[in-house]
Amino acid sequence: MGGPVRFPGGIAMPVQVERVLGFGRSFSFWPLLFGLACCAIEMMALGGSRFDMSRFGMEAMRASPRQADGMIVAGWCSIKMAPRVVRLYEQIPDPKWVLAMGSCAISGNIWDTYNVVQGIDSLIPVDVYVPGCPPRPEALWEGLEMIRQRVKESKHAYDGLRRIPARDAIAEGGSDS
Repeated sequence: MGGPVRFPGGIAMPVQVERVLGFGRSFSFWPLLFGLACCAIEMMALGGSRFDMSRFGMEAMRASPRQADGMIVAGWCSIKMAPRVVRLYEQIPDPKWVLAMGSCAISGNIWDTYNVVQGIDSLIPVDVYVPGCPPRPEALWEGLEMIRQRVKESKHAYDGLRRIPARDAIAEGGSDS
């Protein structure tokens, strides 16, 4: 175990509190939806009463990247849309997570042409892949659950408006002794 995480101004946070914060963040994951094709229809089905995303705090889909915790890319991405995907990804505050949904987002699928990006991971880093054409809502739910576990286990302290890894916060603030 390490010492407490130190913040500017002398505020210290025990490492156990950081685990509690990670647990809380995992139940309030707000994704930015980037539905580009038919996979977005299956994404909408996940928001219905049968799957009830709201029990895990994911019902708040964000239209603004600055309010989002991650990004769901569903469907194929054209070359013209690629700079916008990258820009939206860069506007999401750290830490951020990305889920690629469907064969088109993962590999371009049947759209092996000059105007389609062959895998969204060539533009932005992807944390979880959900294969299928289109993937069933259950598969997307499993992918979101994997993201939720990563959020829960992440170790990020808060420093004003930016989030920094806990080990960097300890290095900046020194130790408690």
